Amino acid sequence: MLFKILVILHSLGATVWAGGHLVLAVTVLPQALKTRDPDRIHQFEEQFEGFGLTALLLQVITGLGLARIYFPSWQTFLLFDSYLSIYIGIKLLLLLGTLMLAVHARFFIIPNLTKETLNSLAYHIVGVTTLAVLFVIFGAGIRLGGFG
Repeated sequence: MLFKILVILHSLGATVWAGGHLVLAVTVLPQALKTRDPDRIHQFEEQFEGFGLTALLLQVITGLGLARIYFPSWQTFLLFDSYLSIYIGIKLLLLLGTLMLAVHARFFIIPNLTKETLNSLAYHIVGVTTLAVLFVIFGAGIRLGGFG
């Protein structure tokens, strides 16, 4: 029963995280770039940030719980001898990439966001969105038995 609850919560977190970033990248960002208006992105971020970060935290916690169920011994996970351990490893790398982009944007781009620096933030948004979609793809791959 715990496994099923973790999968459901993990999926809900992924829905919010990936869905929110897809909305940002496909609807908000193009309008902001077209009008050169960084406030559009600020307004979206004000609405989404708390909910989105909570969803990401939920994914991390439930993802670690699921990994622990799949691999009760971390030594067997680190062998990377199955699609499952490889996909979980990839998801951990995607998380690291997401955190690096988020920290860089939060501390170096967003505080100085202007019309002129909007393109830099756009690259980060596209990057985080791409990583979010890859999270979903590899998560589905775990549940579907791999893609090989």
